[in-house]
Amino acid sequence: MDGTARHHVVVGGSAAGIAAALSMRQHGFQGEVTVVEAGGELPYERPPLSKALTDADPAFAQPIVPESVYAEQRVDLRLGTRVLALEPASRAVVLDDGRTLHADRVLLATGVVPLTLPVPGAGLTGVVTLRDARDARVLAARLRRGGPLVVVGGGFIGLEVAAVAREAGLDVTVAERGALPLEGPLGTVLAQRVTDLHRGAGVRLRTGVSVAAFTGSGEVSGVRLTTGEVLAAATVVVGVGVRPDTSLAERAGVRCDRGVVVDQYCRTSVPWILAAGDVANQPHPLLTARGRIEHWDNAQRQGAVAGAVMAGAPRPHTALPYFYSEQYGMTLQMYGRPCPDDEFVLRRDDPAAADGGFLGFWTRRNTLVAAAGMNRPGDLRAARVLIERRATRRRRQNNIQAALMPSPQVDPRTARVPRAFRTAASSARP
Repeated sequence: MDGTARHHVVVGGSAAGIAAALSMRQHGFQGEVTVVEAGGELPYERPPLSKALTDADPAFAQPIVPESVYAEQRVDLRLGTRVLALEPASRAVVLDDGRTLHADRVLLATGVVPLTLPVPGAGLTGVVTLRDARDARVLAARLRRGGPLVVVGGGFIGLEVAAVAREAGLDVTVAERGALPLEGPLGTVLAQRVTDLHRGAGVRLRTGVSVAAFTGSGEVSGVRLTTGEVLAAATVVVGVGVRPDTSLAERAGVRCDRGVVVDQYCRTSVPWILAAGDVANQPHPLLTARGRIEHWDNAQRQGAVAGAVMAGAPRPHTALPYFYSEQYGMTLQMYGRPCPDDEFVLRRDDPAAADGGFLGFWTRRNTLVAAAGMNRPGDLRAARVLIERRATRRRRQNNIQAALMPSPQVDPRTARVPRAFRTAASSARP
């Protein structure tokens, strides 16, 4: 623990930034802790942004922690303030209000910026992205006026928006460049399951297409696809990906490569600067390559690691990647990250599941590396334990039951799994 009276500055009131600030205190840091946040609202949770868009009184800004916690933990939270530069020679943090802070250490929790489409009409009113509470309020107001809604990009945010809008009775079309929405993270079999869920709810999907232009005069009225088809649209949500906000890091001489490059302790190439959250490109002991993990759970855990390091209690970030997504009252969850060459199996009892849920597993050289499911939280918690233990068919756990066999519905090109592999029973849950 570090009780020295020093000053640590966190840039960004994100999940990672707030977790880091509180972690410093939990690990005994007695110096000053300042969080500089460009937005004017108390730091809030971002996952609900796409989940309450049509409510009469949507709660877009659910605080990460109550305001009183910042005073109790002696965290100086400076809202509506932007960091203009970091000056390595003097370890200065230059703010846009004219003040300069001295920092013994700085954590960059600057997150990501939504990508836009460089096509005609991209600036029309009603063509929106969804990244913060301000975006959510704008989108919610438009959706309350009615559809049709076009979602460009079949990622998690886009599909969550589509589900909320469809449940509210709006006409919804999703335009996706790939063969299936979510095929990248979930693979063909599970992506098809999610696609069927949306089609069953009445969402129209256009796959294998891109946007050529947005049409309209002042306000968007349509989306012209590269096929020539024009989709009617009162509102368009663009969810085609993000880029890491590395501008501060780059100007400070920090090594960046598809994000801010950090080690397992969130340390950058500049000794007094750390990074965590969506902006951080980090190695992981359970993954085959370093990368950025753009999920809330990872940001909180990674931020807590960075805070411990800044407090003088270093520990590596080893938490298994996890995400969840809520669509049509069902919860999609995943532990781990599969690679394209991993072997996949869909649990044999799930194709006939009455609730529409499913459970799938990925193995690599006979070792369980990832699991995903819809409405299968208990099974997935058990699978998490096995992934963390690197369970293999040669190292069976006593609490593993019910052999996994490839389902007839699984593509035989990707469904090769050791017959002795088994799912964990409820007793394996943490």
